[in-house]
Amino acid sequence: MIKLMRYLKPFSIMVFFILIFAFFQALADLNLPNVMSDIINNGIQRNGIETAVPMAIRKGEFDKISLFLDDSEKSFVLENYILQDKNSSSKEDFDKYVKDYKILENEPIYILNTKDKETIDSLDKIMGRGILSVSSINKLVEDNGVPGVLKMFSEQNPNAQEAPQMPIDPNADIFTILSKTLEHMTPEQSEKMRDTVSEKMKDLPDSMISQAATSYITDEYKALGVDMNKYQQGYILRMGGFMLLISAGSMLCTLLVSFLSSRTAMGFGRDVGRALFTHVESFSLSEFDKVGTASLITRNTNDITQVQNAVMMIFRMMITAPMMCIGGIIMAVMKSRGLSWLILVVIPILLVVIVTFASIAIPYFKKMQVLTDKLNLVIREKLMGIRVIRAFNREDYEGKRFDTANVNLVNNAMKIFRIVAFMMPIMMLLMNGTTLSILWFGAKSIDAGSIQIGDMMAFMQYMMQILMSFMMLTMMFVMLPRAQASAVRINEVFAVDPKISDAKETVKLYSDAKNCTLEFKDVTFSYPGAESPALRNISFKSKSGEITAIIGSTGCGKSTLVNLIPRFYDIDSGAIEIDGVDIRKVSQEDLRHKIGFVPQKATLFSGTILENIRYGKEDAKEEEVEKAAEISQALDFISEKEEGFETYISQGGTNVSGGQKQRLSIARALVRKPDIYVFDDSFSALDFKTDANLRAALKKEVKDAMLIIVAQRVSTVMDADRIMVLEGGEIVGMGTHKELLDTCKTYKEIVSSQFSEGEIA
Repeated sequence: MIKLMRYLKPFSIMVFFILIFAFFQALADLNLPNVMSDIINNGIQRNGIETAVPMAIRKGEFDKISLFLDDSEKSFVLENYILQDKNSSSKEDFDKYVKDYKILENEPIYILNTKDKETIDSLDKIMGRGILSVSSINKLVEDNGVPGVLKMFSEQNPNAQEAPQMPIDPNADIFTILSKTLEHMTPEQSEKMRDTVSEKMKDLPDSMISQAATSYITDEYKALGVDMNKYQQGYILRMGGFMLLISAGSMLCTLLVSFLSSRTAMGFGRDVGRALFTHVESFSLSEFDKVGTASLITRNTNDITQVQNAVMMIFRMMITAPMMCIGGIIMAVMKSRGLSWLILVVIPILLVVIVTFASIAIPYFKKMQVLTDKLNLVIREKLMGIRVIRAFNREDYEGKRFDTANVNLVNNAMKIFRIVAFMMPIMMLLMNGTTLSILWFGAKSIDAGSIQIGDMMAFMQYMMQILMSFMMLTMMFVMLPRAQASAVRINEVFAVDPKISDAKETVKLYSDAKNCTLEFKDVTFSYPGAESPALRNISFKSKSGEITAIIGSTGCGKSTLVNLIPRFYDIDSGAIEIDGVDIRKVSQEDLRHKIGFVPQKATLFSGTILENIRYGKEDAKEEEVEKAAEISQALDFISEKEEGFETYISQGGTNVSGGQKQRLSIARALVRKPDIYVFDDSFSALDFKTDANLRAALKKEVKDAMLIIVAQRVSTVMDADRIMVLEGGEIVGMGTHKELLDTCKTYKEIVSSQFSEGEIA
């Protein structure tokens, strides 16, 4: 199949864009679970609050958090917050902020003044720890009271006892007490107290810290006068819109990949088909005999379709699937390291299933093309030989042949479908089992606080993407063997070197009907694989204006001899010369342009009578066509038809008689006006009267041209200038009718078989 990829070269730009759009499609699809995770984690669970960095915070709450920050942290936080109140703010700023934070009328607040992601990430860690410290102290006060909390600090921090002691009011604000206590502490003592609070948080998972910060910030926003329902809805709508935008981008990229893949694959199939057909046109008859017509039809249709479909699937699936698989694994591990072990369990199981089914299915896919060939052969033989089949009442026998070929193909296809059908439930079981495992172990992780619900859902989506990628690759690995088998069959045709080809340097033949010569010089020819030559030591010379007739028994080599003139086959030894030039030195186009050939089996093409006659000369005028039809004795029956020359001829000329078909074939050669006419038993289907009229017209109208006539009837050849008698592939007599009657025993026997003694005399 790689050899055929050269036909993708004209589509390089399309392939480039397919890769680009496939990459963006995979990127979009991989980001969708991530956005969904944010909507669940932040939009639903955290009320739309993304980080532990509040957009605004009351000064009193800010001071509480500051108690648990060291000087450098406090300085960094203050750099990124601006204090706003009635006195310090301009009227414009005050009016702007008071709309969002109504409490600003009564209390100063700090407003976040940065949107830099790195800065916010740094603030998140600092503010998260400070907010959790405040939340923890509030919880301790709720459980133990203010004296109990202070006692706890004293016990865990003996050095704090050296600080000046103050009377403790049970109803006092713990943070006010801590603030005054910290004022009397040394820096070392302050740090020790902060460490005491931090010690209580070190075993908490990140999700718990995040949740604590969310609760605190939610309460703070409510205190500031923020409508949290509206805030949460805004976040969900914003992220939902972003998700829809990504989905639209993914859909657009998918459509573009599909469109470009289809265009590329169809163009690829067109070019391969054209190249294959052109190559087959260069075959000699021996190559056609070797490969077989039915097989060539299958290779130029079904096989190219298989390769074309494979190319389309490669661009649509095989490029995207690895990206999705690798990207899915990376994103899944990033979402949850704790659940990543499921990937190591599921993928090997999946690979075992894929390899098992592929190894079973691939041989059947390879066999499909051979069985399709056989079915086409049987159908073609039956349709072409329908008259013989009916004449000998062999319909039942041919029906059984077709049934055998058809049943073999169907059985093979059924085996493939059964394998695929059996594979699907296993794949679904594996996918659903993976989903259940993620839910089971994910729920435990959520309970332990090591993962959030959104992350578990995203992990599940990434696992589905990984499994679907493997399924797509499986489909490709199942399809590729059949396409590979088809590609091998196509390449086999390309690998056939036509035995008959033009010389590197050709000689030009000049058209001169009055001075044309054709000479066979000791020609010997054998069919490939034959035990003995079909023709031996054939020598004769014919000139313009002469009629050379060839007669002999069936199988003596008459048709073989005339097939050598247009180089349908190449001779083994000797030479065939036209105008003194060996025909092997002349281009095939030039040689065949000089010859008007009427084969033994008359062939017509679907189209009108006019189109069939003009097949010999595309630019022939109507007068020329009519003249050719008149000479060939076809004008009479054409005139009788209602549409005349516009009468439609069905494929193979099945709607005209054998004699009419032969006359149209002769007219096709006559309209060309060549220097040499070759009639290979072309008068056999004509009655004696039509035969005589046709020969008389030929003698009169094409008297300057050379005529080579193969015939079975003596009456057809008896007026020829030269009659050659063939027997067993050799010339056993040559001369005029009268000369051969006296000198050639074989000719005399042929004449005796067709005429009475009185007629011979």
